[in-house]
Amino acid sequence: MDSDYLIEPLSSHHDRAAFCCGVEALDRYLQKQASQDARKYIAAPYVLFDKNSNVVIGYYTLCGTNIIAEELPTEIAKKLPRYPMVPATLLGRLAVDKNYRGKRLGEDLLMDALYRSFLHAKNVASMAVVVDAKDNKARSFYEHYDFIRFPDQPNRLFLPMFTIVKMFE
Repeated sequence: MDSDYLIEPLSSHHDRAAFCCGVEALDRYLQKQASQDARKYIAAPYVLFDKNSNVVIGYYTLCGTNIIAEELPTEIAKKLPRYPMVPATLLGRLAVDKNYRGKRLGEDLLMDALYRSFLHAKNVASMAVVVDAKDNKARSFYEHYDFIRFPDQPNRLFLPMFTIVKMFE
C-alpha cells in the first residue's frame, strides 16, 4: 500500500464528505450512518485515508454474525462440532472511491479486514469471515481470494478462519 495511505477505525477527523464509490447506498452509509453504527457498537467501520488530507478513499465494516451450520458445504460442516450455528465475522461493506480505482486498494482493504478478523478471533471465536457480494463482479473479487460460496446462496461467501490463519501466521 502507498505510504501516503493509512487504514484505521473511523473517527471524526476523517473527511468523508466527498467519498463516492458509485453505489449510492455505500456512499450514504459512510457519510451518514457509519459513525452512528460505531458509537452504538453495531458495526466497526475502518477507513483507508490519505495521511496528508484525511480524505477517505475507501472503507469496510466488520461485525459479528452467525452461520447456520447446515448452510455450509458438507465437507466443511462435517469437520465442525454439531452446533446449529457457529460464530463468524461479517465483512458488511467494502468500497473504494471511484477516483482511486485500479490501485489495488480494494485488496489492501480486504487484507486489512482479514488480518483484523484473525487477530480478533484469538479472543472472540469466529470460524470464518462472511461476505454478501452485491453482484457478480463483487462475487468474483472475493472468489479471487479463495472465498467459498454457500451452496444455496451464490452471492453469500465465506473464508474459513483456518485459511486466514495460514495467511498471517
